[in-house]
Amino acid sequence: MSLKINRQLLAKGWKYFDIMHKDRRVARIYENGKCTINFPSFMPYNLYFEKDDSIDTCVQNLNNFYYWCSSRILTLDRKYAKEIMNSIGAIQAYTDRERAVIAISYRALSLLDVYWVRTKDDKKTFSEISLYNHSLSDAFVDVSLRGKNLTLANAELVTSRDQAIDIGTPGVAPKAWIRKNDVFYLLKDGDERDVDAELLASKIVACFDIDHVSYEESSFDGTKVSKCQIITSEEKSIVASEFIEFYCVNNDKNKMEFILKKDKYSYYMMNIIDYLIGNIDRHWGNWGFWVDNKNNKLIKLYPLMDYNKAFLSYDTVEGALCQTTENRVSQKQAAIEAVKEIGLNQIKEIDRSWFSNEKIADMFFARLEVLKGVETREMLK
Repeated sequence: MSLKINRQLLAKGWKYFDIMHKDRRVARIYENGKCTINFPSFMPYNLYFEKDDSIDTCVQNLNNFYYWCSSRILTLDRKYAKEIMNSIGAIQAYTDRERAVIAISYRALSLLDVYWVRTKDDKKTFSEISLYNHSLSDAFVDVSLRGKNLTLANAELVTSRDQAIDIGTPGVAPKAWIRKNDVFYLLKDGDERDVDAELLASKIVACFDIDHVSYEESSFDGTKVSKCQIITSEEKSIVASEFIEFYCVNNDKNKMEFILKKDKYSYYMMNIIDYLIGNIDRHWGNWGFWVDNKNNKLIKLYPLMDYNKAFLSYDTVEGALCQTTENRVSQKQAAIEAVKEIGLNQIKEIDRSWFSNEKIADMFFARLEVLKGVETREMLK
């Protein structure tokens, strides 16, 4: 793969692009917006085409394609986004079409799933370009985590063998994938408060019966970071709940009914945990489903992750506004409803000595007592 961006890619006429799922051609979109859909059940959950040759439909197909591609690169509010873009020779893209050019330049690959985009003359197979078979160069990690510019010397370290250009990892904290002993790990920087919050929250989450990602302390370039192991593979992908919403709208399904039918337990446990740890960052792009890559079907909610914004809006027992419910309710209200539905499901004691801040410790245990009280009352009914 080349890191060089071909800025004339769309301007000179591109005939068609294939949307690939591993080596399966799922769909093809032509430059006039017409399309063919070869495997409807393998379409990405956030990509929708219509096989209608009307001008309006063709324009919409192109817009949908550009949006899907643009969702596979880093968001522009990501810290160090400018440095990362500059390091790969990319323009500062502001429209979906411009961002699509960047994504297509590296086949719109991601470490989140097994989709990619194949151009008309591309003869590669998925095994030849899969990010799961390539590691990240230290040079690219430097840019992602610390905002360093690549010099001519270390830019040459980014070879076709050791690059794995998943700059599409969502979020605003500096982060980068590294590969060690054939396993990918995500390093997250930010400030010391965020790293400490994520590490403490990870300990707390492990005391409850819920699938979760474990974070441990690590360091990069002399700075403390959190580290977790990748949860995706060539067998399992993840898809954000915001894309499930897109899927539900286009298939006449009620979003919350769909989610609760698929994995009621994990959804309610997420609301319990987020209330307890005061996580204010559980937006619709920050949780979602595991996908079985054999059939592209949703399995269940993927493990709970991303706690670096824990212990914020932590001054009252009520908590912040819950971001995962359809109605505007507080995190406390959402957690109480969840306990009534499934119980508290605490499996280990939380050690107060884990907390370095007494006010945070007091608030955590106050919130825990609220939910324990709800659980006790439900058991006595």
